[in-house]
Amino acid sequence: MPRIVVGVDGSEHAGRAVRWAVEEARLRGAELELIHAVPERDMPGYPGVPTPPPLEDLRAAGIELIDESLEGVRTGQVGIERTAESGSPARRLCKAAEGADLLVVGARGYGGFRGLLLGSVTQQVVAHAPCPVVVVVPEDR
Repeated sequence: MPRIVVGVDGSEHAGRAVRWAVEEARLRGAELELIHAVPERDMPGYPGVPTPPPLEDLRAAGIELIDESLEGVRTGQVGIERTAESGSPARRLCKAAEGADLLVVGARGYGGFRGLLLGSVTQQVVAHAPCPVVVVVPEDR
């Protein structure tokens, strides 16, 4: 069965990507994997510096974020897998996209010269993805 991977970070541009990917999955008869990259916890605890929450809490928050991105979206018969793992967002998305038919990410959609620029995660994904990539931009662009 075809598989589409979508990056979710809680932003409106990622929400547009999710909505686009759900419709595309419906048209292709594909399954969706929604990915949220949890920040890596590589900073040791120091006196006076708050320690980050446990990784399990961060993953649970990532799954909640994915669920929020699906609120109000008609998923119908589309199979959806939710994944929240630690690591670099671009690296996690490219790894998840191995064997996928499509990788979908959102773009902020700045106008003018800034509009020619993609965010760093989007640039890395476009450059390194192992499958075709769709960058969903705002409708007014």
